[in-house]
Amino acid sequence: MDDSRGRRRLASQLQKPVAMLTCNFMPPSEHRPSTISHDDVTTLFHEFGHGLHHLLTEVDELEVSGINGVEWDAVELPSQFMENFCWEWEKLQAMTHHVETGEPLPEDLYQKMMRAKNFQSGLFMLRQIEFALFDLRIHHEIVEPDLQKASQRIMATLNEVRSQVAVLHPPSFQRFPQSFSHIFAGGYAAGYYSYKWAEVLSADAYSAFEEDPQNYAAVGQRFWKEILSKGGSRPAIESFKAFRGREPSPEALLRHSGLLEAA
Repeated sequence: MDDSRGRRRLASQLQKPVAMLTCNFMPPSEHRPSTISHDDVTTLFHEFGHGLHHLLTEVDELEVSGINGVEWDAVELPSQFMENFCWEWEKLQAMTHHVETGEPLPEDLYQKMMRAKNFQSGLFMLRQIEFALFDLRIHHEIVEPDLQKASQRIMATLNEVRSQVAVLHPPSFQRFPQSFSHIFAGGYAAGYYSYKWAEVLSADAYSAFEEDPQNYAAVGQRFWKEILSKGGSRPAIESFKAFRGREPSPEALLRHSGLLEAA
């Protein structure tokens, strides 16, 4: 997803936003129509969430309309939020058809997909927490000008974090930081935590729909008004609390990851 132009108030008129989704789906062949995998569908819904965030803004200042000005650790909320619809049994029944028989996705295959999605999700979550804690600590604590001493401090910090949260420990000769390009060359320095934090926000936001399934339209209207329409015009945490009526909770993410049973 990318923006072609953002919403803003000009002297004589309101400039409406335009968004683009660039997709790379499998083209049809001579004998078979184009089909897309479930991963493709999830990606489409994810990027469409960014598009909705950009298109449904009601802010007229370009710098904070749509996706502009939204904090780094919250800009993925609408996109990851949309992914949840791709894992609902009723929604998948409506959007899937066998290319030859026309039959919808069978429930036993859906259950296999859910089990595969949550396979070792606890280990993956701990891995993300390990990376995030390591990232925050080295950028906050290590100010050593001597590069050799700084390198030693970095490895010592990583080992301390692993002793706190890791279940599986790599061999001592492993040098993970040297390949952690996200924080040294990818723009995520002191911000890797945003991956997991955005998941907390998006899962918790989606749980509002799960809690009130008879009023999807009303909940969706509130989601638009309090989150999608506000862009970066106010702190993202304020938009979230206006929608949910409370601080974020990790409970929904744990449940969606198969780590907490539904009430």
